[in-house]
Amino acid sequence: MNTMSYKGYEALVAYDEDAEIFHGEVMNLRDVITFAGRSVVELKKALEESVEDYLSFCKERGEEPEKPYSGQFVVRVEPPVHRAAVTAAKRAGVSLNKWIASVIEREAVR
Repeated sequence: MNTMSYKGYEALVAYDEDAEIFHGEVMNLRDVITFAGRSVVELKKALEESVEDYLSFCKERGEEPEKPYSGQFVVRVEPPVHRAAVTAAKRAGVSLNKWIASVIEREAVR
């Protein structure tokens, strides 16, 4: 599977050999956004149209569209790990939140 994105909405894309069609689904949403196309050009256009339809639908209903990632999440660790992280953040002269964000960015965004 491959990925593609539009306006921050990332989708998994696959090719169905039997049907001879590309299909995809936007990831990490409770709402379901799917799309399909017979070529890469059609698939890109279908993703854009599906996301725009979703955004319009939310606007018509007066609802905020769901975002793929809010930038916030809860992490639970054992107390010794928490203590070590606080100590490392203090040594670095930053908040625990900023220290954890920098570690995640360094390790996950390569």
